[in-house]
Amino acid sequence: MTKTVNHWIGGKTVEGTSGAYGPVTDPATGEVTTQVALASVEEVDAAVAAAKAAYATWGTSSLAQRTAVLFRYRALLDARRDDIAALITAEHGKVHSDALGEVARGLEIVELACGITTQLKGELSTQVSNRVDVSSIRQSLGVVAGITPFNFPAMVPMWMFPLAIACGNTFVLKPSEKDPSAANLLAELAAEAGLPDGVLNVVHGDKVAVDALLNHPDVAAVSFVGSTPIARYIHATASANGKRAQALGGAKNHMLVLPDADLDAAADAAVSAAYGSAGERCMAISAVVAVGAIGDELVAKIRERAEKIKIGPGNDPTSEMGPLITAAHRDKVASYVTGAAAQGAEVVLDGTGHTVEGFENGHWIGLSLLDKVSTDSDAYKDEIFGPVLCVLRVDTYEEGVALMNASPFGNGTAIFTRDGGAARRFQLEIQAGMVGVNVPIPVPVGYHSFGGWKDSLFGDHHIYGNDGVHFYTRGKVTTTRWPDPADAPAGVDLGFPRNH
Repeated sequence: MTKTVNHWIGGKTVEGTSGAYGPVTDPATGEVTTQVALASVEEVDAAVAAAKAAYATWGTSSLAQRTAVLFRYRALLDARRDDIAALITAEHGKVHSDALGEVARGLEIVELACGITTQLKGELSTQVSNRVDVSSIRQSLGVVAGITPFNFPAMVPMWMFPLAIACGNTFVLKPSEKDPSAANLLAELAAEAGLPDGVLNVVHGDKVAVDALLNHPDVAAVSFVGSTPIARYIHATASANGKRAQALGGAKNHMLVLPDADLDAAADAAVSAAYGSAGERCMAISAVVAVGAIGDELVAKIRERAEKIKIGPGNDPTSEMGPLITAAHRDKVASYVTGAAAQGAEVVLDGTGHTVEGFENGHWIGLSLLDKVSTDSDAYKDEIFGPVLCVLRVDTYEEGVALMNASPFGNGTAIFTRDGGAARRFQLEIQAGMVGVNVPIPVPVGYHSFGGWKDSLFGDHHIYGNDGVHFYTRGKVTTTRWPDPADAPAGVDLGFPRNH
């Protein structure tokens, strides 16, 4: 009998009642291993109601109480990281070591949340006028929601809810229906750590559940990570309903390689950043911009390394890259490679025919490398979200930066060079939210914030770090005057208060 992934509402598993279910597939075999309950509007309402009821006490709980739960939660996550990673591999397909890395990056934000006491300190100015003090504090919002993607089913939720609940909010998570099991385990471990019922809820679903959260009057804010068209929709709909929204969209991340760069290091970086997690990362490098005469040598080095990558099931310790999430996505990724030559690219490596012996029905695709790609080709313009690397050729640094800045996306970028002056100039001139200098995937550590520019982010706040704390709280300023006991009543003054 097929296993069913149900909702987690009010501190317990709640069976789906909508009658609608979605298939969950093992990408390595192509077999449907699980079904996931898809929530109705009424089931989303129940999750929000549970979160609202829990907020009545969690929102006024002490910082000591919240951080005590988070410290216990961090220990449980650490102890169960292999189990979480195994669920990710089984439903997403990424190799186990990569899944463990995902859990580790999520744990960074739990650790940040454990230290929330310093992040929530307010400010005080005394004697701004005669016996007048001004203080500012940050307070929680209430019920907040997160809508997360398939490519990081544990990490991205952990980028959201630990900070949100540390700040005193309660949370409703709507994870991807393609790989839902990790989210439920995260919620179960939070309950085991002592998180009160209703503070963290998980509802599975599709657009019905998403729209129910966006339109619910008791949801104060929505966090989202996914594609640019959906991010734009999430931001517009949430904002129209008076909610805060941080909606992180897609990317086309470029890596500029200058003539003085260590080409071996650059090639290593390009391969790991383009093909890691089968390219299903919003921070993947999908376009290498080679400056000057180094293009041929760089492409040869990338090809040499890419041809050695072993593709196989994620639970095989020898596998370096796993399958794609669905057969439909595999076919879409392949279409960019098969159409590349007609649009002027040189197909150096074509991975579209790749299969794995014994797993012929899996969602396999090999590594593809396209050289001399034009900026008007589909392979360059679209976010492919698969193991396809485009190489573009330019003559100068200035031409490379202009090409990169012309992209509608501005998520992450990187430069490879030995020249500190060039790197400094690039850091200031490039139009992207995250920059790597000889670092191909510049995902910030937890105490800095993650987010892009242009069509890669809709909203004013990046995710986690200081921006995350500010997103999940709102400021309040109090101005206070206490009369001195020695003073007589001053009477009524209709004038504007004076500051001196």
